[in-house]
Amino acid sequence: MLRSVSQLLYPFTDCHPEPSEGSGFLPTPYRRSCQQIVRKIIHVDMDAFYASVEQRDDPQLRGKPVVVAWTGNRSVVCAASYEARSFGVRSAMPAVQAERLCPHAIFVAPDFTRYRAVSRSVREIFERHTDLIEPLSLDEAYLDVTENKTGLPTATLVASAIRKQIRQELNLTASAGVAPNKFLAKLASDWHKPDGLFVIQPEEIDAFLLPLPVGRLPGVGKVTEEKLAKLGIRTVADLRKLDLPSLEHRFGRYGLRLHELAQGIDDSEVVPDRPTQSISVEDTFERDVPLAETEPMIRRLAEKLWSASRKESRIARTIVLKLKTSQFKILTRSHTPGSPPSSCEELTEIALRLRERVDLGPQQRYRLVGVGLSNFRDSEETAAQPDLFPLRQ
Repeated sequence: MLRSVSQLLYPFTDCHPEPSEGSGFLPTPYRRSCQQIVRKIIHVDMDAFYASVEQRDDPQLRGKPVVVAWTGNRSVVCAASYEARSFGVRSAMPAVQAERLCPHAIFVAPDFTRYRAVSRSVREIFERHTDLIEPLSLDEAYLDVTENKTGLPTATLVASAIRKQIRQELNLTASAGVAPNKFLAKLASDWHKPDGLFVIQPEEIDAFLLPLPVGRLPGVGKVTEEKLAKLGIRTVADLRKLDLPSLEHRFGRYGLRLHELAQGIDDSEVVPDRPTQSISVEDTFERDVPLAETEPMIRRLAEKLWSASRKESRIARTIVLKLKTSQFKILTRSHTPGSPPSSCEELTEIALRLRERVDLGPQQRYRLVGVGLSNFRDSEETAAQPDLFPLRQ
């Protein structure tokens, strides 16, 4: 039975006694080497970060549905308060749709300079406890507290202290997940949102993981989920029954990752200050389409990408368009303008113009399209300069 934070203090150990051979299926922790140190990982996720900062700084917004978005027909939602989320408003949603769902929402233009400053203050709190901090965006990060600076005996106490300091010093709330690895910690942080703390002890991995739908696993999108469903696989417990060779045969290199996730295995380390190199979004069409019919999908993906990019402290210089043909051939086209795109509209326009550089004939069909940003630089390095490869007019 899983326990909430009020019921345990997460005493991770370096080794677990082996159960007897007659005890049945060995839980995940017992399949690992007794010599391997079990990490203590915390995933901290600020609650509705941008909207919460706006509500904190403007008392008139507190308790009201707040949507952080620019004005304009092509604008997308950067963040929504929990009051707005109760109406179905979500990040990356077109702002006009958010307005239809929540007519009384208060729309606030984003202020990323302020959000980055608050994010730095959150980072300073993290640094009191550990130097092993891997930011994922302005509002979330992994922390490795296998050893911590404050001498607290458990990872749960560290997470509790961090959340308390964020509340007292910044007047904001954060949710946290505590687990033996990054994959599970990220799942856990979402379990009791908002303002929650959830802990997965090593011996509780199977109880937590096996009932989950496979769609909760990282990398399992709609297409992969549908492929798994055709195999009768709908939960992680179902996935664990499929052997590794079968997974690799059907999903290639990702088959190994699926196999490990189903076992609760994630050996990736917390890497401090890993700079963002690229971000991208992509989707597969329900049917293969000609190039001319890809525009609506490119527009939707560009909106999602723009919203995601606003969470990054660094700025991307290069826009990338990716296409996969019906024969599974991958094509990419990229452009580095003189200055980074300043709006979702500009990003979308560049992505659509990159499509003009694809010339495989009108008969060619495409099964997937993606839009990405790369060549990230710190903001002081992004002064305007001539286009490296001007797009054809």
